Amino acid sequence: MTQTLGPAAARRIALAAQGFGRPRPAVVGTRQLNLLFDRLRLLQIDSVNVFERSHYLPAFARLGGYDRALLDRMLFRPTTPRSTSGYTEVWAHEAAFVPIADYPLFRFRQRRFAEKYLAGKDSWGLTAGASTIAWLRGELAEKGPLAASEIEHDANVRQGPWWGWSEVKQGLEVMFRSGELVTAGRTRFERRYALPEQVLPASVLEASVPDDEARLELVRRAVVALGVGTVRHVADYFRLAVAPTKAVLEQLVEAGEVERVHVRGWESAGRPVAAYLDAGARAPRAVSATALLSPFDPVVWERDRLLRLFGMYYRIEIYTPAPKRVFGYYVLPVLVDDEIVGRVDLKSDRQAGVLRVQSAWVEEGRAPGPVAERLAPLLRETAEWQGLTDVAVVGRGDLAPALAAELARAAA
Repeated sequence: MTQTLGPAAARRIALAAQGFGRPRPAVVGTRQLNLLFDRLRLLQIDSVNVFERSHYLPAFARLGGYDRALLDRMLFRPTTPRSTSGYTEVWAHEAAFVPIADYPLFRFRQRRFAEKYLAGKDSWGLTAGASTIAWLRGELAEKGPLAASEIEHDANVRQGPWWGWSEVKQGLEVMFRSGELVTAGRTRFERRYALPEQVLPASVLEASVPDDEARLELVRRAVVALGVGTVRHVADYFRLAVAPTKAVLEQLVEAGEVERVHVRGWESAGRPVAAYLDAGARAPRAVSATALLSPFDPVVWERDRLLRLFGMYYRIEIYTPAPKRVFGYYVLPVLVDDEIVGRVDLKSDRQAGVLRVQSAWVEEGRAPGPVAERLAPLLRETAEWQGLTDVAVVGRGDLAPALAAELARAAA
């Protein structure tokens, strides 16, 4: 008989799987950050830093204040062909940091991209020609790892704002996404590109993982990281196709690693939606947490999952023209215990030393006062972590007045 979970139980399982609800360590060191990677399996990369770059935020949400330079040393230090420890970059969910040892699991994805690119399909808008790619291959072989800005070529000229990449940058990205290039660390957040043999150990380069085995391992890891989810949710974690993901999930059910469940409230057209539960998932009676979730946090990634688990309809508005934004530019969901209760648009004004709350909102049915009481101390902690000395509520939203009052009361 299929087990039925209540919505609160599903939320707590999902949050526990993601590392929420555990006591925060007194000091966050390399061990704690490595353990977080073991749990999440990846950190998504995004370049927007109006508040903070996205890969720093999941650790802060789960562990509290920590030294970002420590994470930088773990992620950005150049690797050597002899080292199997550390992290590298690959297209996993989106562009993400993953353990070097996991790199072979994504080769089948790299091959698919290369096949589609060569066929002129699904190239993600990249148009670099074969001659540019061949020239880049020779340039990196001769000179070693290089950033795009270090490559001298007539075609290395931007073609417009935002993603108006030069022909050289597009060629580097084609090679990176297809696995012909890897990262050799970053300098001021700019990726350095290298041939795989220049930085990856032979054991990783020579590892051969059949497609089916790689897919099995990625689905297994996704279920453990999510705790509970639908086929679509599990597939999205590493951006796998839905049909083969379902087949793998059924294989894991037969092996006793995963259980089929129903979650009350997860219906489609009036019928229960099939869900899958990690057989080893923790099911705590309560989750105690107060956290800001990056728009690129695994809890937030899959919008259908966010809606089913937390009742939150969320869209990132970074690329929306300012007059059309509803909630703000860089809006972070606010987690309190096992519920998302609000959202805030934050900006780190580093010149003035102020964390600016551009807007603040409560979710439907929430009272602003209790949310402000939980959020205000977190914002002060966040400002301190950012090296800022003050928090200022400068924007709009139905939570803004109560939040401003709570911050003023605490400062009095």
